[in-house]
Amino acid sequence: MSDKNTHLVILAGGVGSRFWPLSSEEKPKQFLDILRCGKTLLQLTAERFANLVPKENIWVLTSARYVDFVYEQLPDIAREQVLAEPCGRNTAPPICYISWKIKKRNPRANVMVTPADHFIPDTKAFEEVMEECLSFAAETDALVTLGVKPTRPETGYGYIKADLGFASSRGHRIFRVDGFTEKPDLATAESYVQLPNYLWNSGIFVWSVSTIVNAFRVYEPTISAIFENLLPVYDTPEEQACIDRDFPKCESISVDYAIMEKAEEIFVHPVTFAWSDLGTWTALRNEVSRDEHDNAAIGENIHFFDSDHCIVHVEGKKRVVVQGLDGYVVVEKDDEILICKLSEEQRIKLFH
Repeated sequence: MSDKNTHLVILAGGVGSRFWPLSSEEKPKQFLDILRCGKTLLQLTAERFANLVPKENIWVLTSARYVDFVYEQLPDIAREQVLAEPCGRNTAPPICYISWKIKKRNPRANVMVTPADHFIPDTKAFEEVMEECLSFAAETDALVTLGVKPTRPETGYGYIKADLGFASSRGHRIFRVDGFTEKPDLATAESYVQLPNYLWNSGIFVWSVSTIVNAFRVYEPTISAIFENLLPVYDTPEEQACIDRDFPKCESISVDYAIMEKAEEIFVHPVTFAWSDLGTWTALRNEVSRDEHDNAAIGENIHFFDSDHCIVHVEGKKRVVVQGLDGYVVVEKDDEILICKLSEEQRIKLFH
């Protein structure tokens, strides 16, 4: 199914501090086997796209301090396909950088962009959707995103308002986007769940390289000019030094704000398969198997008594017994233990 014109961009630069003590700025969640399945989230992401893109067309953008993790976990990817960001600038600058780099190599390229830390267990359904999006993007000037049918009123996700009245003529399951909403309050999220045309914004994108480059030229000309001016040094020994010099000049802005909310030809493919950005312990609990009391155990020797709606994550073979808790996260790693109400887990970043 892979095509030489298809490229994959994996964004792997996030610090993942919300999963402390399991993750840290030294080793964020995308480089951890957080599901205890024998593979890290980065490895699962690369495998998800394995049938869609040649391995020589896979690009990983990450912080300079994380490149060794990428080399170690994706040994089949050439080192020149791992691009080091000298500092964090959200998602728009790295996407603009790699878009110009790909365009220099292949102006006819079609590009898929994905975060490194999402969870999508149904790979076959995912492949079918991505193939349809690639075909649509190759034939149009559209910027396409995946929209997930909400299963609960989630305030931590962005939402897409889709025009489901008219499907595109080229892709019968792809619809025009009417608008975006960032992380609504609970009452608004509850209303969105009841409406068929509101979808979670997955942060997974598909477009032709010419379309995204032109969009940056129009909507973010300053960022675009920085990376367009570096065209002569791409794929030369001078590239990294020039990126280190010019990348910090970019505004820190997401591609959603920079491009998706401004451009006109924005389309969404609604999907119903399971998806999570695994951004919180609650999100992780929702995606793994749970007992009859809604407790999730990620570890080998965990026991619950008189407890409900909890998640316990333990490394190694330590025995852990939890009694009398309702709605808590318990995490053990090395010499650190976290016990926190799931309803207050947004405060975890204050604990370390």
